[in-house]
Amino acid sequence: MVKGGDGGRERDVPPRQVLADTVYEAIKAMVMDHEITPGARVGIEALARTLEVSPTPVREALARLESDGLVVKRSLAGYRATELLTPRGLEELFEMRLLLEPRAAALAAEHADEAQLDRLEHLQDEMRNRPESGDRYAAYREFAALDQRFHDTLAEAAGRPLLCDAVERLHSHLHIFRLSSIPGAGEPTHLEHDRIVRAVLRRSPERAAEAMTEHLERSLERQLGRRDERS
Repeated sequence: MVKGGDGGRERDVPPRQVLADTVYEAIKAMVMDHEITPGARVGIEALARTLEVSPTPVREALARLESDGLVVKRSLAGYRATELLTPRGLEELFEMRLLLEPRAAALAAEHADEAQLDRLEHLQDEMRNRPESGDRYAAYREFAALDQRFHDTLAEAAGRPLLCDAVERLHSHLHIFRLSSIPGAGEPTHLEHDRIVRAVLRRSPERAAEAMTEHLERSLERQLGRRDERS
C-alpha cells in the first residue's frame, strides 16, 4: 500500500497532493529500477492494484513521468516505458549539455544573485551527505535529485529563461541514473562542482564555462567507462 509523507506512516485519508506525489515517486522508482522494464507497456489498472490506489493518481503520475521522458504515450496504445539510452544516445545527450551548460555557467557567473549563490553552496553541502550509488534507486535518489537541482539552479542563475528551460527539459540526470549509478563517482563529482561554484563566486565567466565543460566531459567518460566494463 502507498504510504503518506508523514515519516513513512500510513494516513487514513492522505491529502490529495501527498498521495499524488507518493504515487509518482513509487512509479518512478519502478521505472528507474527496471521493475517496469524499458519499452514495456505500463498498465494503469495494474499499477493501481499494485499500489492500492484509484486509477486517477496513477494517470496523473504517468503524465508527470511523460514530461520527465521516462514514459511515452502512444495513440490507442497507452503508456510505455521509454528505452534506455544507447551509447550513441548518451553521447548525443552530453553533446547537447556541452552546448548549453558551459554557456549557462558563464552567464551565471555574471548574473547570479546572492540567494542563487547561497543555494548552489547549500546544494553542494547537501550532496556530500548523500550516497551516490546503490543497488536500488531509493539508495541514491536524493543524490541524483540534488545533482539535477545543482545544474538547474546554475541554468536559472544565467538569467536566460529559454536556456534554463532547455537545460531542464533534457532531464539528463534521470536518463543517466536510470542506466544505474556509478560507485565512487561522488567524490570527483563534488570536486568538479566545487570548481564550478568557485568560478561563479569569483564572477569569472571563462573559468565557469571551462569548469563546466571539464565536469561534463569527465562525467561522460565515467558513463562510457561503466558501459565498457559491463560489455
